Amino acid sequence: MKEILDQLESRRNEARLGGGQKRIDSQHAKGKLTARERIDILLDEGSFEEFDMFKAHRCVDFGMASQSIPGDGVVTGWGTINGRQVYVFSQDFTVFGGSLSETHAEKICKVMDMAVQNGAPVIGLNDSGGARIQEGVASLAGYADVFQRNIMASGCVPQISVIMGPCAGGAVYSPAMTDFIFMVRDSSYMFVTGPDVVKTVTNEVVTAEELGGAKTHTSKSSVADGAYENDVVALSEVRRLVDFLPLSSREKPPVRPFFDPVNRVEDSLDTLVPPNANTPYDMKELIQKIADEGDFFEIQQDFAKNILTGFIRLEGSTIGIVANQPMVLAGCLDIDSARKAARFVRFCDAFQIPILTLVDVPGFLPGTSQEYGGIIKHGAKLLFAYGEATVPKVTVIVRKAYGGAYDVMASKHLRGDVNYAWPSAEIAVMGAKGAVEILYRSELGDPEKIAARTKDYEDRFANPFVAAERGFIDEVIMPHSTRRRVARAFASLRTKVLANPYKKHDNIPL
Repeated sequence: MKEILDQLESRRNEARLGGGQKRIDSQHAKGKLTARERIDILLDEGSFEEFDMFKAHRCVDFGMASQSIPGDGVVTGWGTINGRQVYVFSQDFTVFGGSLSETHAEKICKVMDMAVQNGAPVIGLNDSGGARIQEGVASLAGYADVFQRNIMASGCVPQISVIMGPCAGGAVYSPAMTDFIFMVRDSSYMFVTGPDVVKTVTNEVVTAEELGGAKTHTSKSSVADGAYENDVVALSEVRRLVDFLPLSSREKPPVRPFFDPVNRVEDSLDTLVPPNANTPYDMKELIQKIADEGDFFEIQQDFAKNILTGFIRLEGSTIGIVANQPMVLAGCLDIDSARKAARFVRFCDAFQIPILTLVDVPGFLPGTSQEYGGIIKHGAKLLFAYGEATVPKVTVIVRKAYGGAYDVMASKHLRGDVNYAWPSAEIAVMGAKGAVEILYRSELGDPEKIAARTKDYEDRFANPFVAAERGFIDEVIMPHSTRRRVARAFASLRTKVLANPYKKHDNIPL
């Protein structure tokens, strides 16, 4: 028996070594961790249960029969993050460059199937050279099998992708269908066609970093939700994110212990909004002063900065935040911000995460580039997402809420549950200046008359009370009491039940 046990341990050691010490050293020399080291950092110590450690490829072409390595370039299994179950696969670049084979795909599909069946998140650590060329179409079939599982898991369990090396060609579409994508600066990149193909086809000369690096995908394409300095920081932040999320759509988000009084008063909020309506202020200050312990996990921080999205906790419970940012484009909605917020709202709704909307929006960004780019349909995505959402929705109008943008930002008319406004709120069809120029066009030659008309319009409409008179605002609240009022609103909505009419699925304006 001892001989058999020794043989098992020998085989395990061989599998754990992956592509061998030389390739492990090469991985370390690039500032990257190995597949197993990444899992050790991601999961609670000693919690990892591995599957298919000895699984190997079946390819015999191109001399592959003599190159069989246990595990076949991916480490799969399950473990826990702060005691809560997650499934994980980690591609091993030391084995055939992490390339995906038929059996490599089978290992990934197995943990994804188990995740959906058992109701636990899937975390993919991607570090792969792409399809294994020696296997041809079998490798492509493996990718499609993974894609299909991404689709089936969507909205059932949270899916998180961490790009920790190359991710090119068909490999990018699996992460693209997951809920969150994080990258590592200077060592990860994603693109459908690489720099060499781009040069051949279009004559453009571009580096891999410029074409598909972390900066490109977090600030320009919006493919990635965040980028971090190295593997350790990225994995630590994924642990932090998982703490905010429910294990599946069948569960509510976790409730964590909190040590921040719910009735905490923030007097500084009474002076957050400047006296001049055109002066910007930082909406992040409000978010942090509402949140438990000021903790805000921001999503897509570097893209469409005119809107903020992310997670906070209130009374220990996860809340999704969508907030206009007056510091950028005056908080206007545009194509990018509408897409960013709509996807976030739909994620929250899919996983029973209540949504808090903080509003300071002067309208939609004007201009030919916006109209030609389809702002009508892109803006409708956000409108659709809010109107479709059945989770608790609380809205606070901080300052401007003008025109159609007022409607879009979780207004009472889109089934907002509790809609508050600060005394500084201005809810109107448009700003006073624009309205007066339309209503009193014949008096434009008389500046004194126009000034008087503008003041009259401001006195009548540049406040929250007209909307409150109609019941579109539930209460005008004191800014310093915002945390308490919002927390109590969500507490009152914990037993909310709302269902949409039966349908196979909706047809959101994509």
